[in-house]
Amino acid sequence: MPRTKVGVIGCGNISGAYLAMGQRFEAVEVVACADMLPERARAKAEEFGLPRACGVEELLATDEIEIVANLTIPHAHAEVALAALEAGKHTYAEKPFAVTRDEGRRVLELAEAKGLLVGCAPDTFLGAGGQTARKILDDGWIGEPIGCSAHMMSHGHESWHPDPEFYYKPGGGPMFDMGPYYLTALVNLLGPVKRLTGSATVTFPQRTITSQPKHGTVIEVEVPTHVNGLLQFANGAVGTIATTFDVWAAQLPDIEIYGTEGTLSVPNPNSFGGSPRVRRAQADGWTDFPQSHLYAEQNRGIGVADMAHALRSGRPHRASGALAFHVLDIMQSIHEAWEQGAWRDLDSTCERPALLPVGLRPGTLDD
Repeated sequence: MPRTKVGVIGCGNISGAYLAMGQRFEAVEVVACADMLPERARAKAEEFGLPRACGVEELLATDEIEIVANLTIPHAHAEVALAALEAGKHTYAEKPFAVTRDEGRRVLELAEAKGLLVGCAPDTFLGAGGQTARKILDDGWIGEPIGCSAHMMSHGHESWHPDPEFYYKPGGGPMFDMGPYYLTALVNLLGPVKRLTGSATVTFPQRTITSQPKHGTVIEVEVPTHVNGLLQFANGAVGTIATTFDVWAAQLPDIEIYGTEGTLSVPNPNSFGGSPRVRRAQADGWTDFPQSHLYAEQNRGIGVADMAHALRSGRPHRASGALAFHVLDIMQSIHEAWEQGAWRDLDSTCERPALLPVGLRPGTLDD
């Protein structure tokens, strides 16, 4: 299969994982990178041996580039995606898909009108841990799923991230920043959400950066930083999700799925590895399941490679725009349910992504 040429827009903190994806997956080749700071793009191109660093407009005008990986800040995700689609490029964004469902809907509508694919992180659910958990569930080890719980408990980014302000602005906060990992994993396992409500608060109205280079800068917090959601899935399961930047410590599972015949403990959805654990009814303890799938290591960009395979074969890609939009709709609806003090029925839905084949050759995603 010929390698699909990829251009990366945004050379910030996460870009290294994507710029290296051509070294991990046979389906893609990164041929250019761009950034609003030209020196940053040049440095990344030199670091990863890319043929070219250029401006955004030049990258979008490059005929050989088929997929644009959009790694800009959340507020720019929709703007860059729309520009890439207008330029005739398939586009894959870092999470979240957009900062509002209206923005996300415009991206989906333009992609459909132009016959182009859109995708979005997180793609961690395609790693060995997430795929093994999905296989355990599909194989019936815990019976019919009846419920779930998910917990992302931390104290925020200002102590370690070099540029943490946007995490406390619209499009940020724990639900929009980390919720996509947990919600995408839950939809991969249980399918779409039908109805929900939520509750939230802001514990610390101001945050002081203690990392470099902005040590001492005070951030005015503009979004909820402790957010809980109650979810009713279309398959009948009921679940809870808690995301926070306000706690100092916790001892809670990342994700658990509860079934009629047992419980499934799912590895951290912000990583690709980990071993799922199962405790079946009447069992004396937990059983660690060996990984059934590849890609336990850092493999951000696997969603881009999967899109490249889909372009060549015509099959659906897994980290799709429909999945990402549904997750965006869930997150925004949890915030709105809190503001309105009400339950919300979701208009969006999506299909569960297909399970990756077992026994793949490293660097590939299709048999």
